[in-house]
Amino acid sequence: MTSLARRRRGIDFWPGFVDALSSLLMVLVFMLLIFTIGQFVLSDALSGRDRALAQLNAELAQLAKTLSMEQDAKAVAMKQVDELSATLATASGERDALRLSLDTTQAALTQAQARGEEDQAQIARLSSDISALDELKRQLEAEIAAQLGALDEEREKLAAQTELSAKSAAQVELLNRQVAALRLQLEEIAASLDLARAQGKAKDVRIEELGKELNLALAQRVNELQRYRSDFFGKLREVLGGRSDIQIVGDRFVVPSELLFASGTDELTPVARQQLDSLATTLSEVASEIPSDVDWVLRIDGHTDRRPIATGRFPSNWELSSARAIAIVKYLVTRGVPANRLSANGFGEFRPLDPGDNEAAYAINRRIEIQLTNR
Repeated sequence: MTSLARRRRGIDFWPGFVDALSSLLMVLVFMLLIFTIGQFVLSDALSGRDRALAQLNAELAQLAKTLSMEQDAKAVAMKQVDELSATLATASGERDALRLSLDTTQAALTQAQARGEEDQAQIARLSSDISALDELKRQLEAEIAAQLGALDEEREKLAAQTELSAKSAAQVELLNRQVAALRLQLEEIAASLDLARAQGKAKDVRIEELGKELNLALAQRVNELQRYRSDFFGKLREVLGGRSDIQIVGDRFVVPSELLFASGTDELTPVARQQLDSLATTLSEVASEIPSDVDWVLRIDGHTDRRPIATGRFPSNWELSSARAIAIVKYLVTRGVPANRLSANGFGEFRPLDPGDNEAAYAINRRIEIQLTNR
């Protein structure tokens, strides 16, 4: 009965079909979800790439603008380099012309000095001649006075006589001629004396002019050395790196002693030797540009503070300051600086920069001063 009933109902496929259709629908939904997510991710990636591309384009435009500015700056810099090169060439020509002019001035000054010496000798001779002429004038005036006195006496005698003899008349005539000759000679001597005095005044004026020329030439030499001193200080400051503890006071470099020496000694520290090597190199560069006829010297002055020292090697601050200056000079000589261009001096505690009595003042006064100056 059961089997017969089953055969009557037939096979029911609908539930399986519904299940398969549901599964297929779920698969389609999942695929659509995956597609939607992928499209979203792809859209976001494309949008990010667009933004990155826009940013890269902006950076590229900025770089192009920067490159253009750099090219313009390079063109300006090249133009400035050309102008500086032309200026340098002009300055070199002017320097050569100034050196030639200085040599000519020096030669003229030497000749002027020689002429001045000759003029001085001539003035001395003229003064001697003037003195001799003055003496001769006095003698002639005395002789003329005596002759005039004698003539007056003769005239009085002749006037007292009633008759003049021919001999007396001849004597009177001779005396008159002698007096006239003496007066003429006296006038010539006076003219010679006036001429000698005029020549002496002219020589004095010439000597004064030569003195002014000499002072001007010396001033030019001082100014020229000042220019090389400025070059020396500028190059030395560049080498030292603009240290704040090394200062320029007037025309001197002021270096604290602690940078070069240990307390109470004249032994150079390794750092001091490096600094002095730079100093020697800079000095050699500047010295090669200074004309050979400029008599310059690098002066090294040692200074201490006011506190006394009394050791076997240094009985006083004088010995310590002098020994430190000499140590620097000797080291510079080993680095090729000519010994005749160096000077070592020790001043002890007697030239303080700060008169105070405290540690700060002591630190300021313990120093080495370096000065490029005339001999």
